[in-house]
Amino acid sequence: MQNREEKDNWVFDSRKTNRMLFSEVDVLLRALDRFFNIENLTISSEDLTSRNFFDELISVRDSILRVLGILDVIIPENRKNVYWFQKFAETKFLTDRKRDAFREDLYRQDTPEKSLYLLYDSFINLKGVITDLLRTGNISYLGFNNIGRLISKEIRENAFFNPFKRDMNPDFDLISNVEISNIVKTISDKELKKNISVIYLYLFRFMRFMSFIDMTAQRSASLNSSLIILILLRSEIKIFQGYVEKASKRFRDSEIEMLLKSIAYQFAMETKRVYNQELKDIQRKKSALHFRGKIENSHGILKNLTEQSIVQLTNYFKPGIQGEQIFDSFITKLEQSLRLREDIFVLHKFISLLENKAGQGEQIFDSFITKLEQSLRLREDIFVLHKFISLLENKAGDPKLRLNVFVSLRNFMLYFESFTFRLLRHDDYEEFLLFFNEINVINKKTVTGPEFHKILERILHFKIYLDTTLRHIANRSELNSRQIDNERVDALIKQYL
Repeated sequence: MQNREEKDNWVFDSRKTNRMLFSEVDVLLRALDRFFNIENLTISSEDLTSRNFFDELISVRDSILRVLGILDVIIPENRKNVYWFQKFAETKFLTDRKRDAFREDLYRQDTPEKSLYLLYDSFINLKGVITDLLRTGNISYLGFNNIGRLISKEIRENAFFNPFKRDMNPDFDLISNVEISNIVKTISDKELKKNISVIYLYLFRFMRFMSFIDMTAQRSASLNSSLIILILLRSEIKIFQGYVEKASKRFRDSEIEMLLKSIAYQFAMETKRVYNQELKDIQRKKSALHFRGKIENSHGILKNLTEQSIVQLTNYFKPGIQGEQIFDSFITKLEQSLRLREDIFVLHKFISLLENKAGQGEQIFDSFITKLEQSLRLREDIFVLHKFISLLENKAGDPKLRLNVFVSLRNFMLYFESFTFRLLRHDDYEEFLLFFNEINVINKKTVTGPEFHKILERILHFKIYLDTTLRHIANRSELNSRQIDNERVDALIKQYL
């Protein structure tokens, strides 16, 4: 219950009106603190003393600007005017003694209003310091670390808005689904109920954090704030994995123990994908499109993982419940597998078409899939023959036709990277990423030139890998008796060709 003083304070009313904005401030303050832990960053192993942390400090500045932007909204205009007048009066009119008294009253933080003003004041000052530091163009590890300590101190010493005062904040950390909340209430075993409640709270906390990652944003400042939230998730997931590991050992029921261990394992594997692959040295990538794509992919992987985990856990207590009953945009494993298989199938078809156009120049679009399925070994022999002919003749087919197909392949790869990468197994991801990176650096001159046969060799090797991948996907239990949607495949090809 709020005491009378808090109820009379405008902050109490603002909390009710701007609940989501207060929640976002809570997330960003957590994220800013965790971002300065080097173990959470996705940087390559290198000598930290020689590394320039300029890009990392840019992300910090942008997140501070986001916090200040939110505070500008949640603090009423008349209250902001009072604040700025007090700042002006403090500088121009107050004696040192009166200034001391004014600051002491503010630092007392005996009301939420004073704590909010103090946070606002501190972040305005930090923005100024960081902006000046960034003008130097070179931020040392020591300088980066010192800024982190200042920010952490301001956050943790805030009486009302320190997000680390409690492990779980009842204002924000909630099981937001009514059906799941009711399921937890019906668990009779007190120890099981307690542990399952905490696990659900963590999972819904992850969903809350990810809700503030803006996938529609085009500005680099918003993407930097999203990156910091993803770094926060890395820290939170480590804590969650530790809790799940300990909790699973307390249960007598082997089934729930195995389920929790499975969830912990899935988090371990998928976080490797996100932080060791997708986001590895992300701030050294200068392409805005690449940066945004990696943020989107990482968000998609973690969101899907969290939703699937919640559904798996709920199915233990209420068998038969569907993901769509919990999440509006839930994608079932069957739907994921079907989509993954079809998209890989289209990618395979493009590569086969490229192979055909590079060497033979025949128009066999309608039939070459059947030929591939029946004559893979024959195509390998044709490729070897083609390689020798290309080396002798220093030319590989019709360059113009080959370039058109190659551009179509690249366009489809961009789609595949944006929407399908996240559905790949961890073991497959590396091979796909390596191939995509190799193809994306090839220029048009190389494609139409005599050296293309070297590129073609690599492409055909990858096609063989796709054959194996398709066979593995076809063995998935949820795909039993399901045929490839050829209409969708043809529509995708026509869209990009």
